[in-house]
Amino acid sequence: MIAKNEFTKRRKQIMKKIGPSGIAILVAAPIAARNADCDYPYRQNSDFYYLTGFEEPDAVAIIAPNRKDGQFILFNRIRNRAEEIWTGFRAGQEGAKKDFGADESYPISELPKKLSELLEGRDEIYYTLGLDEVFDKTLLNAINKIRGKIRSGIYSPISFRDITETIHEMRLIKSPSEIKLMRKAADISAGAHIRAMQACRPGMNEYQLEAEITYEFQRHGARFSAYNSIVGSGENSCILHYNNNDKIIKDNSVVLIDAGCEYQYYASDITRTFPANGRFSAEQKAIYEIVLAAQLAGIKAIRPGASWPAAQTAIIKVITQGLLDLGILKGKLNTLIENEAYFPFYMHKSGHWLGMDVHDVGRYKVNGKWRLLRPGMVLTVEPGIYISPDITGVDKRWHHIGIRIEDDVLVTAKGNEILSHRVPKNIDDIEALMTLKH
Repeated sequence: MIAKNEFTKRRKQIMKKIGPSGIAILVAAPIAARNADCDYPYRQNSDFYYLTGFEEPDAVAIIAPNRKDGQFILFNRIRNRAEEIWTGFRAGQEGAKKDFGADESYPISELPKKLSELLEGRDEIYYTLGLDEVFDKTLLNAINKIRGKIRSGIYSPISFRDITETIHEMRLIKSPSEIKLMRKAADISAGAHIRAMQACRPGMNEYQLEAEITYEFQRHGARFSAYNSIVGSGENSCILHYNNNDKIIKDNSVVLIDAGCEYQYYASDITRTFPANGRFSAEQKAIYEIVLAAQLAGIKAIRPGASWPAAQTAIIKVITQGLLDLGILKGKLNTLIENEAYFPFYMHKSGHWLGMDVHDVGRYKVNGKWRLLRPGMVLTVEPGIYISPDITGVDKRWHHIGIRIEDDVLVTAKGNEILSHRVPKNIDDIEALMTLKH
């Protein structure tokens, strides 16, 4: 769990970045209707939570450097017994100050009246326009109200700046507390993948394996997946974001599971591929060994000072050489790489940032140049080979083999740490595990 003083430290960093004449405004995620009068489970906006730790909807956080009466102001719902009976406890204004470190807290209903007062004398508003049309209007109304006081010597802010870039650069480097939570998320997800491997049998439905995964997440305190779980068998293993998860698992097919839990707002993202019947065929084994070698090469490239594409470069070389060795590709290695001959089989990148969001925030290029890796960054490494029947010129024996191997990797001062190391990925280890049915 992230301690209250860490949220305070983050807000202080924001204040330094926006300067004494700036003011930052963040709006909580809205409640989203699922259907009729049923809502989706509520999940706070990642940036809002990152700076406040506050999980309730209908809230606005304002960070105002050098304000005499308090620099962190939270507008939130009032305590209301009738509402709390139905939807649960609310922090209220006292809780906002006591439990979340707000210097001042007001009922959310008072926001339109007080907002203009908070904006007076500020030069820049750090806020992301366009994400919340209702609040956009509230904010513009407050600014117009200040403009009407110009003859009284009161001036309004003169510019807007997007706050997300500032927050996202902070989020890119994980603190020790965040890394601890990500280790936990990866460990829970690892257990779920192991459970699915041991539970798998030909004739099962894909959603039955998804149920095993979800059960393992929830019984360890991760109530939600970080993204829609992918359980693709046979031909479905070649669909990158397949999540219908409703087909019968056939004997002699591979099963690709891409699933990770979210634990206390931090995501994991793991993919493993294994044989439905517990034994890789010769063709499956050949493709799997290429992908595994590519992943190991990609992970080896992850270290401080390495550029973002380093893993992708290593992966492409191994995959192209492997397909060349099997006769699936023909030609010279360098020419095949230059012409992207691998692309029909491996059409995505090496991975992505990982953190509070599964495809986490942070630029991949800075000033037109690829970002260099630094300790505290977390990323995935996830090469794959997918051989669909619609790829011409490939022998049928390779069809419907989709292999992806993905791990969560922390950049450390000395190199890297694989957070998801507990899930087996060597062929012998997978086959041995699958003989131990639970």
